[in-house]
Amino acid sequence: MSHPEHKDNVGAKLGMWLFLFTELLLFGGLFILYSVYLARYPHEFAAAGRELDVTYGAANTVVLLTSSLFAAMAVTSVKRGEARATMALLSGTLACAGVFLVIKYVEWSAKINHGIYPGSAKLIAGAPGESVFFGLYYITTGLHGIHVVIGAAVLAWIGAKVKSGAVHAGDNITLENGTLYWHLVDLVWIFIFPLYYLIL
Repeated sequence: MSHPEHKDNVGAKLGMWLFLFTELLLFGGLFILYSVYLARYPHEFAAAGRELDVTYGAANTVVLLTSSLFAAMAVTSVKRGEARATMALLSGTLACAGVFLVIKYVEWSAKINHGIYPGSAKLIAGAPGESVFFGLYYITTGLHGIHVVIGAAVLAWIGAKVKSGAVHAGDNITLENGTLYWHLVDLVWIFIFPLYYLIL
């Protein structure tokens, strides 16, 4: 005889995977659009890519990979009944999210100050392909940044539930789903980094 709680967990996990699939379709569409324009403007995309700072991109990659490690460890900790360790690891994940957003803010600010943003006089005067590249860059990284903010807010909410005892070793599906979303955010960046920062 199956337990109602088990059925609820299976339903919650299935619902989360379906939601993540729609998110993959969203970013997948942007990556396909990128590929189409890359085929049309290969040299312009390469030239525009050299305008990006690889150091910022690499730093954010390390930050997000670290945050995913903390999130995975938080799931292991909650299953062991270690609420304090779980909260500490979630705090580490949130700290990484903050660092990521600060780096992205600094990077965007530098680009905007140099006149590199959609519709700027510099891009309008340049090759059409470069304008397309940066248009896609701002849309994709901006959308990803919004997902980082949402993911951080969700994990902060879950952290509060861990503190109150609502999420614990016997009921941790909320944390599992929250970290699954965070891993998706990390995965998307793993595609963004080489496509935009390492293009040759």
